[in-house]
Amino acid sequence: MKGSKKLTSACSLSKLKVFLILLYLAYLTKTMSGAYINSMLTQIERRFNLPAYLVGVINGAFEMGDLLVIVFVSYLGSKLHRPRMIGLGCAAMGLGCVLIALPHFLMGRYQYENTASTSDNVSSSMAVCLANQSDRFKSTLLPSEECEEQEGSLMWISVLIGNIIRGIGETPITPLGISYVEDFARAENSPFYIGCLQIATVLGPLFGLMIGSYCAQLYVDIGFINLEEVMITLTDARWVGAWWLGVLVCAFANFLVAIPFCFLPKTLVKEGEENKTDVTAKRNKSLLKTENTGQAKIKLRELYKDFVPYLKSLFYNRVYMLFLCITVFQFSAWIGMITFMPKYLEQQYGISASDAIFYIGVYNLPIICAGYFFGGLMMKKFKINTYQAAHIGFWSSLIEYLIYFSAFVMFCKNSSVAGLSVSYKGIEELSYTDAYLYADCNRHCNCSTKTWDPVCGENGITYVSSCLAGCGMSNGTGKHTVLTNCSCISAPGFLLGNGSALPGQCNRGKTCDTMLHYFLILSLICCLIYSFGAMPGYMVLIRSLKPEEKSFGVGLHSLTERLFAGIPSPIYFGAMIDTACLKWGTKTCGGIGACRMYDTDTYRLLYLGLPSALRGASYIPCVFILLILRKQTKDQTRQDLELEAKEEEREETDQKDMAVFQKCEDPQQETVGTTNADLQRV
Repeated sequence: MKGSKKLTSACSLSKLKVFLILLYLAYLTKTMSGAYINSMLTQIERRFNLPAYLVGVINGAFEMGDLLVIVFVSYLGSKLHRPRMIGLGCAAMGLGCVLIALPHFLMGRYQYENTASTSDNVSSSMAVCLANQSDRFKSTLLPSEECEEQEGSLMWISVLIGNIIRGIGETPITPLGISYVEDFARAENSPFYIGCLQIATVLGPLFGLMIGSYCAQLYVDIGFINLEEVMITLTDARWVGAWWLGVLVCAFANFLVAIPFCFLPKTLVKEGEENKTDVTAKRNKSLLKTENTGQAKIKLRELYKDFVPYLKSLFYNRVYMLFLCITVFQFSAWIGMITFMPKYLEQQYGISASDAIFYIGVYNLPIICAGYFFGGLMMKKFKINTYQAAHIGFWSSLIEYLIYFSAFVMFCKNSSVAGLSVSYKGIEELSYTDAYLYADCNRHCNCSTKTWDPVCGENGITYVSSCLAGCGMSNGTGKHTVLTNCSCISAPGFLLGNGSALPGQCNRGKTCDTMLHYFLILSLICCLIYSFGAMPGYMVLIRSLKPEEKSFGVGLHSLTERLFAGIPSPIYFGAMIDTACLKWGTKTCGGIGACRMYDTDTYRLLYLGLPSALRGASYIPCVFILLILRKQTKDQTRQDLELEAKEEEREETDQKDMAVFQKCEDPQQETVGTTNADLQRV
């Protein structure tokens, strides 16, 4: 009998531990998937030839999926089998990842823009300038009836739907997982277990970015073509990495984690009660199950009755409403910046997508984790009140905001591209039209201006194509091609003509590398300062709510964050970035594709300026919160002082009463003492 009790106890305990391990893995895979897919947005943009605003739509689709089921999960989750619901969510995330990767296997091989003398990407020669022989140049445009089959122009919708399903799948993991832990773990152990889960929210993105950095340096069709014949390099605007490979890794990980959740029980014996008799344990387990079911029914029935009063109470909570405004502004700036940060590093500093993703993971994530840790530790050690927490959050954010403006001066000049950022004579001038791609030196070549196939002249200027560079001869094959007799390139000792060129854009120079390292160090400092004040700032939100309103208030905060920041921010950030494009790629069927070159000055001002404006606006409600909390703190201090004064007055009164009482008792005691002495004498 004792052996069976111990076995039951061990099984119950092990099931909770197993659930915690699986929940940790679920956190790890969901954050890894999210970070990986965000890091691959530039690759997806190029593969599907999309403008930046559509990339923003794809990114925001994840939040859309979350919003579709968040109410259902919040109010009915406890009524359902929570481990299985979490497992179903993990499986849904895996399915979403499969849908995201599916177009790669349906679209055929990636064919980047080129001016090759044949239509194949792996041709051995490049188109050159041949006067009066325009037939030599083959346009990459296909007849309209072949467009749908060749281009796969709507395949990006599969990526969009996959991201929506990922959002749906992620929704139940956190609320149901946390509630399950709190129901069956000891009260003193629950915070430790939940704290361990937060580690996964840092490790997951780190793993995702490292996988993304590796996959971005692998060619998209790796394993299917001879890579030696691919003429583009990692820093080329047409390069597409193996974005689909990491997505399949994430899909496999999510499916693998989903399976064990299906075998966990709906309820467990609460931790610490395993030594009770089987009858007592079963009764408690049954009561907890009935209680959870009853709570779910009550929530559903009282939803409409409680919703309006809670909403009205929150609406009149000035600190809470102002905090919502701050959240929308701050989160809009943050999500817009993180979505397009890899693209910014690529365009501004001329590095590859692989390096950009790696730098983000190494420089930002660990320091953010450290900032959160020290911010929370300070809150605990010094017992910071709400007003002090608001000041810490405000000043740390403001200091970081002011330091952040240094990024405006950490820039590189535009790449020198003839007809776009400089004239054919090397004079700096911007052009957003293709007309300036023609010059006297190439007008006789009958070149197309639609295709982006850059070559680097020996004069340090990049030309949109070998034909537009006026090159008359092509020697060598593949990446070893050398273009000579280029009429638009000045060779040493000549004004124009007789110059040579190599495939690809010219390098940005060492000065640009220096600026990149300055920017990365600046981002590290800013992340540390901002994350240090993030936890105190969030505690202002939590402490502004009444105990009975916390669940509803935090849920409404999350809803507002997603609806007004998470969804629209990447879209309008992408639309504004599109306005900085100097040269658009051309789709196989005509029309613009992904941008090949940006005006980096305009891009920098938009990418850094829009978050500056949003964050600057967020400090207005911050000031009002500080004023409100200051008044509340003063009122509370005055009330405490008045209460202390009353207590001191009451104590003094009690002491006086006690002294009077003692004086009244002393004569009686003396009389009694005298009487006793007389009796003894007698």
